[in-house]
Amino acid sequence: MNLPNIITLGRLLIVPVVIWAISADEPRLAFALFLLAGVSDAIDGFLARRLDLRTELGAYLDPIADKALLVSIYVTLAISGDIPRWVAIAVVSRDVMIVGAIVLSTLMAKPVAIQPLIISKVNTAVQIAFAALVLARESFDFAWTQPYRLGLVAVGVLTGLSAAAYLAAWTRHMAR
Repeated sequence: MNLPNIITLGRLLIVPVVIWAISADEPRLAFALFLLAGVSDAIDGFLARRLDLRTELGAYLDPIADKALLVSIYVTLAISGDIPRWVAIAVVSRDVMIVGAIVLSTLMAKPVAIQPLIISKVNTAVQIAFAALVLARESFDFAWTQPYRLGLVAVGVLTGLSAAAYLAAWTRHMAR
């Protein structure tokens, strides 16, 4: 256990507090914690690379913490009515599809290496930015109609493209 892994675990522990803050109609706290989680993600990655503190545990924990935060926020924002349910369904379905493909590949003795695709990195960045926009809009009572609509479209399109890219890569892998 090293400092980057401890920071990552802290980010994972923030998830239920962010969910509570959204559910309890405490949008400023949710926004502040979401920003803290984003900063901690940057810091733990920087420290791991810069100080050569990368570990196998960290390689697994970091994406788990990221996905736990994003999936939880999207589901909670959909339940609270801040985003349409289809957006949360798309975000969660994509991640379930990826995990399911990895598990199925392993069960079939054709384990697949987990490598993030460029479209996936762009998708994650847009999902984070959109969640931050929604939380900021709720926190500070902004009427950002156009950026909100653009964010909805961007998240929907990129989530679909990312899912399709992973499905295509997995299909090629399994055909070998």
